[in-house]
Amino acid sequence: MKKLIAPLAIAATLLGSFASAPAHAQNAAYPSKSIRLVIPFPPGGGTDILSRLVANKLTENFQWTVVPDNKAGAGGTIGIAEAIKAAPTGYDMVMGQKDNLVVAPWLYGNLPWDPTKDLVPVAHVAYTPVVIATAANSRFKTLADVVAAAKAAPDTITYGSPGNGTTIHLAGHLFEKAAKVDIRHIPYKGSNPALMDALAGNVDLLVSSVPSAIAQIKAGKLRALAVTSAARSTSLPDVPTVAESGYKDFDVSTWYGLFMPAGTPANVVTLVNSKVNELLAKPEFKEAIHAQGAEPQAMKPEQFGNLLKTDYAKWKGIVQASGAKVE
Repeated sequence: MKKLIAPLAIAATLLGSFASAPAHAQNAAYPSKSIRLVIPFPPGGGTDILSRLVANKLTENFQWTVVPDNKAGAGGTIGIAEAIKAAPTGYDMVMGQKDNLVVAPWLYGNLPWDPTKDLVPVAHVAYTPVVIATAANSRFKTLADVVAAAKAAPDTITYGSPGNGTTIHLAGHLFEKAAKVDIRHIPYKGSNPALMDALAGNVDLLVSSVPSAIAQIKAGKLRALAVTSAARSTSLPDVPTVAESGYKDFDVSTWYGLFMPAGTPANVVTLVNSKVNELLAKPEFKEAIHAQGAEPQAMKPEQFGNLLKTDYAKWKGIVQASGAKVE
């Protein structure tokens, strides 16, 4: 009998060790295969550019295989739904932003998911102001020129945006209210179509994320009139803010960050957050984000979660006051 007790005790000890191992083992082994990064907008826009930069840098710096997957449509909500329905194993994540996580739920009203419950905030990546721009050959040289023209002929000046009810559209709406003017909104299905029509002069103004417009601004084909953030953009230091242009306290920006389905193991979230924050501390990564017109900003998952919840509550009233509807 005594001879049996020792082997049984050893077996029990080993089983206990194995039972407590999965969390550590999973963290050590992760990722053991490729990670899909869902991009909820078409190729070429600001979200796509930033997402691919993150995917490439995770691959280059940590030898992870991160595969971008564009799932565009319905204001970015199709891509969010795609990520939410994925298994919460850590091998599916999505680049979310204010448009599809904070504005869209109030704009659509019937979405079958709640971003504060069905997603886990993983890593904040960057934020960006909105830029108000016009074609280089436009008659508008300053924001004051636009306001004067709009007051002289209400509802004749037009501005294009990436879509009805996006943060960018609402930045334009909030500027109209601040300046007390009536400018006609022309919604497009994405950043690039709006950009092309602005360059062609088919709309008087372009209201856009900085990443989507910066290449044409740097090339001299677009004239940036103002940015909507409280401080000037690092990428466009010579462009005044809307607040500087006479509209005190005007501050509208959007953010970008990685999310995973609710239920994703906490140790995976912590690991991905640490790797992204490690990237955000590297000067070359910061420079790459600045080159795209965005401002890098690291956060812990808890901080990012608080930002999501705060903005989710705040923008309900803004969307409702705008009268924006899905078209």
